[in-house]
Amino acid sequence: MKPNSKVLIIAGSDSSGGAGIQADIKTVTSLGSYAMTAITAVTSQNTTGVKSIVSIKPKEISSQIEFSCKDIRPNSVKIGMLHSKQVIQAVIKSLNYIKINKVVLDPVMVAKGGSKLINDSAIMTLKNKMIHKVLLITPNIPEAEVLTDMKIQNIDDMIKAGNKLLRYGVKNILIKGGHINSKLVKDVLINKKEVRIFKNRKVFTKNTHGTGCTLSSAITTFLSCGKPLKKSCELGIKYVNQAIKLNLNYGRGHGPINHLISINVKKKYL
Repeated sequence: MKPNSKVLIIAGSDSSGGAGIQADIKTVTSLGSYAMTAITAVTSQNTTGVKSIVSIKPKEISSQIEFSCKDIRPNSVKIGMLHSKQVIQAVIKSLNYIKINKVVLDPVMVAKGGSKLINDSAIMTLKNKMIHKVLLITPNIPEAEVLTDMKIQNIDDMIKAGNKLLRYGVKNILIKGGHINSKLVKDVLINKKEVRIFKNRKVFTKNTHGTGCTLSSAITTFLSCGKPLKKSCELGIKYVNQAIKLNLNYGRGHGPINHLISINVKKKYL
């Protein structure tokens, strides 16, 4: 099959393959599009946690973005782990250069195992210089708490946090509700026109490594194919929920989800 669209992913790696740029590539590919990458950091990690993070120089990150896009222009951009102030500034500069309108930012701050992936200076730069420049941000509840300096305990708090982020100049916010202890997961899409709540039955499993990366990449892929934002969020959430349900149970910690849920391979290779 021919890819439906082209997606540029700007993110850090995950050597275990469940999250980060590896999960992003799997998602984009599984949903029928072509993945391009700019790697911001190389991590040594597995399902139990992060052992080390090696930063890529900001100049090299910009070079990856700009040189790739000069040759193959993406339809949309997904941004994941940006671990320093200098990296964020470099990415902003490159985004201004390539001029892509459909940009989704997943403000990655903490790994599933609890390891911090971004420093305080980077958080402030992300908050003040970047989040208002993109089409959509997709924080989970702990990330939304950091961005808004408020505690989020229920759906009303999620909406209040979203409205607070709108005042910062953010265009659209999808706050993911998976951290709230409930039988239903409620993800909230907020912009100046509406509040849309997506409700799905919660799958109780520890194997959810990479769900945030996967969701933002899925939404970016659907956007790249011309789907409206609300529909892209709905389809992205559905894809992730189906991927969680298969419960792969790889590794001794928080295992990955199944990105291949959307693929039905009929062709045989001998």
